[in-house]
Amino acid sequence: MFRAHMSVTRIWQLIEKRMMSCISVHGKLPGLQRAVGEVRRKSSFRQSPLLTATPVRALIDEQISIKGCFLSQNYPVTVCAQMHSEEGDLWEAFAHYTTNASGSINLTSDHSVGGSYVGCEPMGLFWALEPALGSREGLRLRKRNVETPYIVNISLLEGHTSPSEGQRTELAAVTTERWYMAPGVRRIEIRQNKIVGTLFLPPGPGPFPAMLDLWGMGGGLLEYRSALFASRGFASLSVAYMGHKDLPGPPHMSVGDSYFKSAFQLLQDHCQVDADRIGVIGLSYGVFPTLRIATTIGFKPSCLICINGAVGSPLLDEDGKSKMFESDQKHWEFDDRGYASFRNVSLPDNLPPESKQKVENITCPLMYIVGEDDLCAASTENADVIEEALRSAGKSHQFTRLSYPGAGHLIEPPYTPCARASLWRAKPEKLFTLWGGHPAPHAAAQEDAWKRILEFMETHLRR
Repeated sequence: MFRAHMSVTRIWQLIEKRMMSCISVHGKLPGLQRAVGEVRRKSSFRQSPLLTATPVRALIDEQISIKGCFLSQNYPVTVCAQMHSEEGDLWEAFAHYTTNASGSINLTSDHSVGGSYVGCEPMGLFWALEPALGSREGLRLRKRNVETPYIVNISLLEGHTSPSEGQRTELAAVTTERWYMAPGVRRIEIRQNKIVGTLFLPPGPGPFPAMLDLWGMGGGLLEYRSALFASRGFASLSVAYMGHKDLPGPPHMSVGDSYFKSAFQLLQDHCQVDADRIGVIGLSYGVFPTLRIATTIGFKPSCLICINGAVGSPLLDEDGKSKMFESDQKHWEFDDRGYASFRNVSLPDNLPPESKQKVENITCPLMYIVGEDDLCAASTENADVIEEALRSAGKSHQFTRLSYPGAGHLIEPPYTPCARASLWRAKPEKLFTLWGGHPAPHAAAQEDAWKRILEFMETHLRR
């Protein structure tokens, strides 16, 4: 069985090797240096400082090793990461280090003493990215086009400084690429049987185990988690079910049970999907249809993964559709900035009894992931309800609970920034939503949860 995660880095290494073989060493040395991710400053006195990133091209969930060398010993330096989002906004992070006796730093083992994070954080420059000073309010970093990478420029600066300081001496630099799609992954737009989605297939003939990928009430079609699943050897279908121009009805009205039934059936019928090895993952409001697929619609997924969501919906009609979310605001709360928290909306006691899914009828393994600082959903309380229902039904062995102190609502693939709050709606007036989470513990949660998710999928979909 082909496993994409065993060969992604090697594929890119071969690509880089081929690039290098086409470059004349005598005439195009700077190009050679860029191809392997190294940029040096010329010096007539001694070896110039060098900054490396290995691998320079990697998947978003892969760690990279960042090192600086050929510096003075016990020398203060700043390592700074900067990148632009697809909307053009500048994001940046920086950290302060002091070189060792050999005049080098290694972010994999050395401790930052200041900046965007402190301590030994090999991927801190990525998960600590924040909008630059003066940026628009309420930004959240999300990849829209998964066929292109994030381009992250990393600089080695003299002294302990920050990106906002005007006078900075750059000693060396390197550019890295962060991808959601591995080489060979196929992206297929789906507009059939009224389904609006994107199917991602790993390299090779299959058949592959698969995931149905459901996001939350923000709506639209988000592809980056599915692209990463396919990069790890799982077919994945991400579907839009509200807030998309190609869906029928009002923009914030969700589809009904028949839609999810068709989406699941589409996966089962695909010639490169193993029809008996299909799981469902849902985040936020996506947890509700995830549970509903397994309890009401009649399918039997091989596993379920739920991230910070509820067992029911306060605005559900008889067809399984959700009505306009903003029509009932009695459980909304606002902070002193006017940012909204929807946490109390999903408290089990505030959910209509008829909307609660009979989770005791679930027949497959279920993983529920809790961010204990979730300000958008009552995740802990809903996890308690699910755990108790399965225990009472004699199915405790089917339940896996991961709970992360300091993590917020948006537990996503690792090494991506935490958004404690962001713009949720621009019209008819701006509405900012509280998600929760603190950068360092949220980053740790994302790293661990992603590893556990992939292990859970390997166990229940591939073995």
